[in-house]
Amino acid sequence: MAVVISAQLVKELRDRTGAGMMDCKKALVETGGDLEKASVWLRENGITKAAKKATRVAAEGICSALINGNKTLVYEINCETDFVTKTDKFQAVVEKVGKALLKSNATNTEEALKVKAEEGTVEDLIIQATAIIGEKIDLRNVSVITKKDDEKFEVYSHMNGRIVVVITYKGKEDAAHDVALHVAAMNPTYLSRADVDEAFLAREKAIFRQEAINEGKPEKIVDKIAEGKVNRYLKDICLLDQQFVKNSDITVEQFLKQEETSVSHFYRIEVGVGVERE
Repeated sequence: MAVVISAQLVKELRDRTGAGMMDCKKALVETGGDLEKASVWLRENGITKAAKKATRVAAEGICSALINGNKTLVYEINCETDFVTKTDKFQAVVEKVGKALLKSNATNTEEALKVKAEEGTVEDLIIQATAIIGEKIDLRNVSVITKKDDEKFEVYSHMNGRIVVVITYKGKEDAAHDVALHVAAMNPTYLSRADVDEAFLAREKAIFRQEAINEGKPEKIVDKIAEGKVNRYLKDICLLDQQFVKNSDITVEQFLKQEETSVSHFYRIEVGVGVERE
């Protein structure tokens, strides 16, 4: 007669070992519900070892983008060393995660980890990969970019997935590709000035104004100086205002106008950004 494995027993084993829920349940099934034997089973199968690696820093990896109709799934799979990113085993993990997520409705990392994969969930797949590969494997930055029916996607992958850019556009594919290259190189924050928060601009202007006062500039020109600095700052952070990387004589907006192409959205992701390295 099969042993009934309760959710409480699975949770107890997870708390004890740090292994994933599906792995804990499998261990308990294999050992007839015996916690001690299940703990040993997890160790023998390298799963407890994988859980211990979860505390290590994974700042290398690959970014990927997959198009499915009017949606583009973007995600990042991390590991500890650049060497591992080039292995077949790691590449297979990237592919399996993408395949599972593309079939789901997950729009962020938290939702993505709960998605069903070939065996268990995406989280279980990540834990198993950590045990097999021998480095901490992590999933980050899951996002879904959407477009309208009359728009197109341009996806650009730089340095084998070190940077991935997604452009939503109307018009010429070559022009959209050039803008994607520009975004990869120049890393703008906003599409246009209209997207910049007014409160943020007010704070920046106040900072520039105080800087001018501290430098002893006359009160009557302080506001003009601050306004000029804000405008220069906007040219640095807004895609359409940036000097076009392929022709610095024009802006990205001017280039798009010449090419009769418009961009409604861009998204840029880079491996390891935001990860605190040891």
